[in-house]
Amino acid sequence: MSDVSLKTTTDIQHLTSVAMSRSPKILIISSDTGGGHRSAAVAIAAGIQRFFRGESYTVRVVRAIEESHAITEKLVRLYNWLLRNKQHWMKYLYWSVNRFRPETRNFFYQRSIGYIRDLFERWCPHVVVSVHPLTQHAIARMLKELKLADKIPLVTVVTDPCYGFWRGWACNDVSLYLVAGEEARRQLIDYGVAPERIKISGMPVHPKFALVDERAAQAARDALGLDPYKFTVFVNAGWAGGGGVPQIFRELVRGDLQVQAIFLAGRNEALRVEAETLAAHAKFPVKVIGYSDQVEQLMQAANVMISKLGGLTTFEAFACRLPIIADATTTPMPQEAGAANMIQQRGAGVLLNHASDIVPVVRRMVEDSKYYAGLRAATVGLTIQGSTKRIVEEIVALIPAPTAVVPQETVTLIETRLA
Repeated sequence: MSDVSLKTTTDIQHLTSVAMSRSPKILIISSDTGGGHRSAAVAIAAGIQRFFRGESYTVRVVRAIEESHAITEKLVRLYNWLLRNKQHWMKYLYWSVNRFRPETRNFFYQRSIGYIRDLFERWCPHVVVSVHPLTQHAIARMLKELKLADKIPLVTVVTDPCYGFWRGWACNDVSLYLVAGEEARRQLIDYGVAPERIKISGMPVHPKFALVDERAAQAARDALGLDPYKFTVFVNAGWAGGGGVPQIFRELVRGDLQVQAIFLAGRNEALRVEAETLAAHAKFPVKVIGYSDQVEQLMQAANVMISKLGGLTTFEAFACRLPIIADATTTPMPQEAGAANMIQQRGAGVLLNHASDIVPVVRRMVEDSKYYAGLRAATVGLTIQGSTKRIVEEIVALIPAPTAVVPQETVTLIETRLA
């Protein structure tokens, strides 16, 4: 007996007719476990808007894990607390999730049935896109139980770029996988995914992350109240605002450097207040910012970024040709270790193993222009040009043929639950 039963055959027929109706609808499944998955969802929605201008698509983004049940919402809070306060424990979380596979457990599925079924009954999409490793299993199961698996394609855009990522990304019922590169493709194959269902597309980087000329970079610094011509360090504490980056910042502001800095505290008000206090006593100008949805402007204003090794953040920086000083003061999580190796091997940044090393690392970049130029040049070629365009083209191509695209001046985006 199916875990989900529709009241009548008419219910199935209704969902099927909605799935094949006009005005194509794209459902993006995400979660705010860190900021990368959210950024990927926004990038895909923006890509549809930019690259299919003149055609009508409706896009809905949902934070499925935290919205589906109170228990899973608390687990998201726990994840972000660990990310902020106990980053060195994250490796144990990674091991336990990969070992016990909660995304496949009936306990969690039963508690998300009502939420997922409501998504399809009230807003039946023509294609579903997952950007989170713990979501596609439940969605695929529901599609089967609603007898829609052969009518609504399920696409997974993997936001971890390197070998060693979460086992949850692998699901046999996904129609198409879009991955950053050969390493990610090889990992999915090793997890049992059929090679013909995997395409290399690059990372879903928002089109707004791009290289700007020096005049635009100077304007960005000026808009932040900084010296347009001074070497600028962007200290990015991430969406959660924590990990080892705050300690690196404490060491940085003690240095006697010919620089200026931007500190992004993320969604951590206590960290923002502490950073303001530290900035007041720094030996160089520091601009402190809380949460921002315009991170691209901060990257474009900077000469180097200090950050943890989030997969999407790393590729957003490379899209802006921004070298990275990567926080390796805590051993990177397994899904981030590949990014650390890539940065080191390609010479696109520096792995910082001790917070106390930050001042000499930055000083060398400021004083040795040839060295810094080499770091910046090494970022070229690390991203696939037009990756987001490739991704949205692959997604749109899977919309069933009978669905008509209604011409409009712009793409319609509705109900993006990201606030």
